[in-house]
Amino acid sequence: MGASKHLSNDLKTKIIQHHGLGEGYKKLSQRFKLSVSTVRNIVRNWKTTGTVLVKARSGRPRKISERQRRRMVRTVTGNPQTSSKDLQHQLAADGVTVHRSTIQRTLHKEMLYGRVMRKKPFLCTRHKRGRLRYAKAHLDKPASFWNKVLWTDETKIELFGHNQGRYAWRKKNTAFQEKHLLPTVKFGGGSIMLWGCVSSAGTGNLVKVEGRMDSSQYQQILENNVQESVTKLKLRRGWIFQQDNDPKHCSKSTKAFMQRNKYNILEWPSQSPDLNIIENVWCALKRAVHARKPSNLTELEMICREEWSKIPP
Repeated sequence: MGASKHLSNDLKTKIIQHHGLGEGYKKLSQRFKLSVSTVRNIVRNWKTTGTVLVKARSGRPRKISERQRRRMVRTVTGNPQTSSKDLQHQLAADGVTVHRSTIQRTLHKEMLYGRVMRKKPFLCTRHKRGRLRYAKAHLDKPASFWNKVLWTDETKIELFGHNQGRYAWRKKNTAFQEKHLLPTVKFGGGSIMLWGCVSSAGTGNLVKVEGRMDSSQYQQILENNVQESVTKLKLRRGWIFQQDNDPKHCSKSTKAFMQRNKYNILEWPSQSPDLNIIENVWCALKRAVHARKPSNLTELEMICREEWSKIPP
């Protein structure tokens, strides 16, 4: 049928007419310079349908039945981490062999697409209740309340830690030219730990943490930097101090230090780093620092301080 559908309807009509006069397939093929199989298909189609026209067909039947399609949708809706390979095995158990791209196309028609999962802090029921309580308690706080908050946190910045996922324009077979390579060293080439604070007025102090931070060092950092940052950022009386629930932040000695210094502490739900606006500032800082490609830890610290001071309110 493949060759016959490309022939004109006039030619097919002539073949049918000569066949009606008693000419066989072989004679017709010689007369019209066509293969015997093509002539046979034209005549068969005419006998079956009563016309020489090739009717529009629906195409190849779907391998995945409607029932199997619904089951696939139920499976991935119930367990979004199901892979197309898992679905392939599921169909194979039904005797259906399809390529993974067929499965993906079927799911795309249902507006289901494979995407990289977003990373968020793990939350159990207790954490979710705490976050909901916090949200309800602070939902209607005015901007004047949030403008009084000094947001604080620590972060680690690796020397070569921001290289994942970079792209380079290059020609074929030039992947290993030095300008197209990202330098990698074990453990990120070393790192520094920073403590910083911000408010709606801008960035406060940024401090390098020496070694492993414990409660004593944390209190020393607060003593040397918090009041100085509050003055620099022009926070008014009644300013509020924010910190997360890290053990060194919540130790007995740290709580006693804060009571002595009359810190007004913002209530903070567990497992909630994503609620702290300084996380966005850390992200901007790391992007700016690694764009300058520091070559050693001393340079990394210097660039961190420079880029920190450039972040606008």
